[in-house]
Amino acid sequence: MSEYPVLAVMRPETYRESSAAAAKSAGFKPFFVPVVTLCGMKDDVFDDFVDRVLSGKSDIVIFTSANGVEYTLKNVGKDAEKNFIEALKKTHIVAIGPTTKKKLESIGLSGSLVPGEYSSKGLVKELGETVSGKTVDIPRSFYGSDVLTDGLKDAGANVYETHVYTLQAPEGEEQDELVEAVLAGEVDAFAFTSSMMVRNFIDLGEQAGEKEKLIDMVNEAWVGAIGFPTAETLEEYGIIVDVVPEEFTFEALVAAIKKKMDE
Repeated sequence: MSEYPVLAVMRPETYRESSAAAAKSAGFKPFFVPVVTLCGMKDDVFDDFVDRVLSGKSDIVIFTSANGVEYTLKNVGKDAEKNFIEALKKTHIVAIGPTTKKKLESIGLSGSLVPGEYSSKGLVKELGETVSGKTVDIPRSFYGSDVLTDGLKDAGANVYETHVYTLQAPEGEEQDELVEAVLAGEVDAFAFTSSMMVRNFIDLGEQAGEKEKLIDMVNEAWVGAIGFPTAETLEEYGIIVDVVPEEFTFEALVAAIKKKMDE
């Protein structure tokens, strides 16, 4: 192995610079190729969500990612953003993870609860005894897990979900080059940060007619998953997960992979 092992980073384009910096800091040579693209969306129930926040009918608002915060504000629009943020301050705001909390703080929303376990399961466990009869709003990805919504409903909450962005699979020369590099054994480690990323990556191998070989080559490398849902998706494809970090952030993920490699 070379002095700087190659780490495949497949996050959306918007994370290219920060991901490369984190990977280099951990001791990797980043090979950045997006296999997921973020796209904003506004579904039929978004305006109802805004109305509940503005009217004080929303007790708890849960943001599951920094992207959820960003695309929520884009849907609200600049003219109404200030009033919306002021109304949010009167609710109980929850952020899954420090990155989401930091994004909320950047728009003036401090004091948000961050669960000890940065996951939907961890949040349900932490809020479970306090949400009965409460109105809970969750602006999130179209592909968000049902673990959060179902868990809160089971705990007696009135849960409303609105989708503010979705994920798509990009296509291009970069993606083809990623598959070729993996098949050639030129990638030493993989950092998977979502189930959608896993599925899109495997689809690339299938499109190339090399799905099984691609999986075999991934299993020859080191594999990290940002959380247990992502790890479970990898395992569904027969990919062995070497490490899941205690803190579900990209920085913690790449550090955990490198630590495992160095053991």
